[in-house]
Amino acid sequence: MEAAAQKFPAFKLDISPLKEPLGFIKVLQWVFAIFAFATCGGYTGTSMASVKCLNSKEDLISINFSYPFRLNKISYQAPTCKNGSTYETQDLIGDFSSSAEFFVAVGVLTFLYCTAALVLYVGYQRLYQQNKYLPIADFAVTALFTFLWLVSSSAWAQGLTDVKNSTRPTTLIRAISVCQVKNVVCTQGALPSMGRLNASVIFGFMNFILWSGNSWFAFKETSWHKPANPQGVAEQGASVEH
Repeated sequence: MEAAAQKFPAFKLDISPLKEPLGFIKVLQWVFAIFAFATCGGYTGTSMASVKCLNSKEDLISINFSYPFRLNKISYQAPTCKNGSTYETQDLIGDFSSSAEFFVAVGVLTFLYCTAALVLYVGYQRLYQQNKYLPIADFAVTALFTFLWLVSSSAWAQGLTDVKNSTRPTTLIRAISVCQVKNVVCTQGALPSMGRLNASVIFGFMNFILWSGNSWFAFKETSWHKPANPQGVAEQGASVEH
């Protein structure tokens, strides 16, 4: 145990790697990952419509929905316009949790990996430079996250479009059976505010761009780009001159 402790270097704070592209972009990735999963995972919206039966008061239908957007499990009470004030239970349409949860999961994993990578950069820079396998692993993970951000952002962009279509007041009115009856007036409410969800998609594709650009800087740190032993080559050249 003592020998292993001696081989592993102690933590030594050095923020100079953050001034280099590899470290600076990693900080941006850390920040934008938080924005991406926070804007999606913390969302709550409301869809509204009103129903007025003949010779009856107007009923306001207000439906709250939120992440992870399992809309088909959200129920609401709609008037039947029969036998006085009677209501029936109806559900929203669609389950879009898979794309939303995948997107948030990629964001959280990105946050955790960037945290670990930044600790390695600023605390164990010497180990990172001397161990040829760490830069290769960093490059491989960077390439993986580039792919994951592209896939998850594209899937969530389509999922968001479906969420918008399913929660529009006009869609809600079409789903309420009594709204198809003559002499029943159904009025749509305001559109749900989707600004945060639109921002989450933007942050997702910005993360893809950041990880794509960082792939090159991560590759430059690997032994595939750097000479395998530049010091040995220099010594060999010196001996030839003598």
